[in-house]
Amino acid sequence: QVQVVESGGGLVQAGGSLRLSCSASGTLIGAKKMGWYRQAPGKQRELVASITNSAEAHYADFVKGRFTVSRVYLKNTLYLQMNNLQPEDTGAYYCNAQFIVGPRGEHWGQGTQVTLSS
Repeated sequence: QVQVVESGGGLVQAGGSLRLSCSASGTLIGAKKMGWYRQAPGKQRELVASITNSAEAHYADFVKGRFTVSRVYLKNTLYLQMNNLQPEDTGAYYCNAQFIVGPRGEHWGQGTQVTLSS
């Protein structure tokens, strides 16, 4: 049973930084892809950034140049460094881990809240 746990959210002022962490435990198999999604109140969940097991990263246009995604492959650990945060970045941030063998499918965490203060 894969467990995905996020941490690192909090309250930050506009222009500030946060670093989110995610760990997908319960398997020795490396995830094919891991990613961060976010959901603001009243809006749909959207992709923020993802990274494959070959280190190919993809970013949503609204975070390019501000956020950096990284991972430790063998530990299924994922990070999101968020700089120059803006009020529109407020939301719940979710970690997703995709496996193509072993625990096949997508696994989600419970989310960590990021709130920007004006």
